[in-house]
Amino acid sequence: ETRAPGPRTRWLAERLLALGAHRPAGIERLRPGQRLTLALQELGPSFIKLGQALSVRADLIGAEIAGDLSSLQDDLPPFPAEAARQTIEAEFGKPLDELFSEFDDKPVAAASIAQVHFAVTTDGDEVAVKILRPGIEQAFARDIELLRWLAETAERRAPRLRRLRPVDVIETLAAAVAEEMDLRLEAAAGTELRNNFGNDPSFRIPAMDWTRTGRRVLTVERISGVPIDEIETIAAAGHEPEILVGAMARAFFLQVFRDGFFHADLHPGNLLVGEDGVVQAVDFGIMGRLDR
Repeated sequence: ETRAPGPRTRWLAERLLALGAHRPAGIERLRPGQRLTLALQELGPSFIKLGQALSVRADLIGAEIAGDLSSLQDDLPPFPAEAARQTIEAEFGKPLDELFSEFDDKPVAAASIAQVHFAVTTDGDEVAVKILRPGIEQAFARDIELLRWLAETAERRAPRLRRLRPVDVIETLAAAVAEEMDLRLEAAAGTELRNNFGNDPSFRIPAMDWTRTGRRVLTVERISGVPIDEIETIAAAGHEPEILVGAMARAFFLQVFRDGFFHADLHPGNLLVGEDGVVQAVDFGIMGRLDR
């Protein structure tokens, strides 16, 4: 185009130029999936979300690339622990040590929107504390604006793409992301899912700590386990993968067909197998609901 580029175009051009100007040493030796992973990390949180979605679609992109993209699920560069502590204190208006007797500065998981730290409450409960990344709301707003513009441009310039409804796709993404930015909604979703399954012996949902949960901080019962895609580790622990598949299928069918309320972000980073062989779900930021 001959007209001067707008702010969205300039931003995308700057990011792409930055990718080319700051190529990590030895990147030529990396696999295509590893290079794609680095590029998506550099482009920002919305593009990381795209990579997360692709990471569970080996049928579309191949097992090798999907495996490389799986690191985007919960193994991103963390933000500083001091920022996490400041977020907690700002959210609740009190010193961190009035909420937690212990707080591990090293995060156990870091994803596109938030990261998780282990802690012990002043009541002596072992918990996991999820904290939104600093500035994540502004970063996503910028990304969504760009993606919305790209989708509108695609529909206008390439009519054959309209059947894919790119604008509607971006609006759906924007709505889901807006809900993820308020961790109180995630706590409510986790509570509802936990209530639906009660004492179900094959599917476990951790309890929410509402006294230490706010818009930017979520505190939840700490659980441990092996990601459900680590088949060899699970088998070595004495668990039958076929039984776990059956338990997970049963749990999901009950969510959809019995409750009309289901976990809609079931990548392997969100499904853990406990020592007792029970499938455990975490991260309730994206949920689905079906009416009768």
